Amino acid sequence: MQETTKDGITIRTMNLEDYESIKSVFTERFFNGEPLFAAITGPIDPKRWKRLDEYHESLIVDGTCVVAIDEEQSGRVVGFVLAEGQCPEDVEKHRQEAEGSGHIKRLLSNVEVEANIYERYGLSKLLYSHLTCVDVSMRGKGLGKRLANCAMDLGRSKGYPLMAAFCTSFYSARQKEALGMECIYSLKYDDYKDAEGKVVFVPPAPHKEIRVVAIKL
Repeated sequence: MQETTKDGITIRTMNLEDYESIKSVFTERFFNGEPLFAAITGPIDPKRWKRLDEYHESLIVDGTCVVAIDEEQSGRVVGFVLAEGQCPEDVEKHRQEAEGSGHIKRLLSNVEVEANIYERYGLSKLLYSHLTCVDVSMRGKGLGKRLANCAMDLGRSKGYPLMAAFCTSFYSARQKEALGMECIYSLKYDDYKDAEGKVVFVPPAPHKEIRVVAIKL
């Protein structure tokens, strides 16, 4: 993917040196912008943060992530997309990891199985858009769209035939579908219940469902 600059914002492939800078943007999104995390009470276990850091760093090393830099503010990170290449075997891997885990992992694994992306499109691999974050100061300026388009360009350059994303937020789903991504599966939060029949996730409006969206590259 070629580096692009518009209105003082440069988007390029992310490198490990960027990671410390993106963590503040990610933390803001983690606590305030993600409907599923409203179900988490109390402080986040430091071991969980460590696992997240290791996972995110592995995606960066794979060269499938993009970052937006504000050139007019000393190169401050104002947005990014974390993405990774996946294959059909990962579906079973994720299912096994979700066993005995928390409800977030179990929900995402259930949705992945039900969406059946690989068989639906006849794929042996895809680019999974794991997380898109835009700094609050840049929202409403089209940066999310630019980041998504750059992530798709990067996926094409690496030979991925399709990009998919799990949209847990109403706003992320709207943004992705505006890019031409097709909703291929959805599950209302009211329909995901624990063993006692209690609804697990009760996010605020307008977040009502998780959607799986995809677009051919």
